[in-house]
Amino acid sequence: MAKNKKINVQEVVVTIYNNNGEDYICITDMAKAKTDTSRAADVIKNWIRTRTTLEFLGAWERIYNPNFKVVEFDHFKTQAGLPSFVLSPSLWVEKTGAIGIFSKSGRYGGTFAHKDIAFEFGSVISAEFKLFLIKEFQRLKNDESDRLNLDWNLQRTLSKVNYIIHTDAIKEQLIPKVVTGKQTAIIYASEADILNIALFGITAVQWRSENPNEKGNIRDMASLEQLVVLSNLESINSVLIHQGLEHAERLLQLNKIAITQMNSLLTHKAIKKLKK
Repeated sequence: MAKNKKINVQEVVVTIYNNNGEDYICITDMAKAKTDTSRAADVIKNWIRTRTTLEFLGAWERIYNPNFKVVEFDHFKTQAGLPSFVLSPSLWVEKTGAIGIFSKSGRYGGTFAHKDIAFEFGSVISAEFKLFLIKEFQRLKNDESDRLNLDWNLQRTLSKVNYIIHTDAIKEQLIPKVVTGKQTAIIYASEADILNIALFGITAVQWRSENPNEKGNIRDMASLEQLVVLSNLESINSVLIHQGLEHAERLLQLNKIAITQMNSLLTHKAIKKLKK
C-alpha cells in the first residue's frame, strides 16, 4: 500500500502509515475523537502510563521485537500507577527500544502504533469507536486486496494470451515436421527459458533449484512490472522467430528490451500510482 492512507471512523479522519510492510495507525488522530487536538497527546500519555497498557505493550514487544529491553520495561512496570509516574511514547521507545510505537513530526505527524496496539488504544476512546475502527481498517485492506488481485490477474491473463501467439510462432517456424511429443516439449521449454533468462537472468530449472520451498514457479513470483515486460517479450519474440533469428541473437535483443522496459516502468509515475 502507499505510505499514507486515511479512513473515516465516526467522522474522525485517521491516518494509516505503512512501515516496512506493517500498518501503523495514528493514535493521535484517534485521540481527537475523545478530546480536542491540543489535548490528544495528554490522552496518549495517560493511556501509556497505566499498568494494563504497559503489560500489553511489553507482551507485544517480547513477541515481535528481539531487541526489546526487558530490564528497562520492568523498571517502568514497577512505577506504573504511582502519582509521580510520567511516561510518553518517545520516552518508552528511547528506553526500551520498542518498535510497536513511534512518533513522526511535521504536518502529517503524530504518534503511530502498530495496528494491534492501535486497536487496543481504541478501547480508550470507546468500545463503539474501536469496533468501527476495526471495521473501516478491514474494509480498506479488502479494497486494496481486490485492486491488487485485479491488476495481477489482468497481467497474468494478458501474458497467457500473448503466449498463445508466441507458441503459434514456434509451431510455424521452429518445430520440425513429424516430431515426438517429447521433442516438442523440449523446444517449448527452450523458448520459455529464452524469455526467463532475458527477463529474470535465470532458467526455470535453476530458479526451482534455488527456491525449493516456493510453491509457485518463477513467473508466479514476478512483480507487476515484470509481468508487463514478460507479456511484451512474448509478442516480440514471436516476431523475431518469424524473422528467422537464431536463439542467441534473439536472447540478446530480448534482454536489451527487457532492461529498457524495466527501467522505464520502475521510474514511471503511472505505474507507481497503479500500485498505490
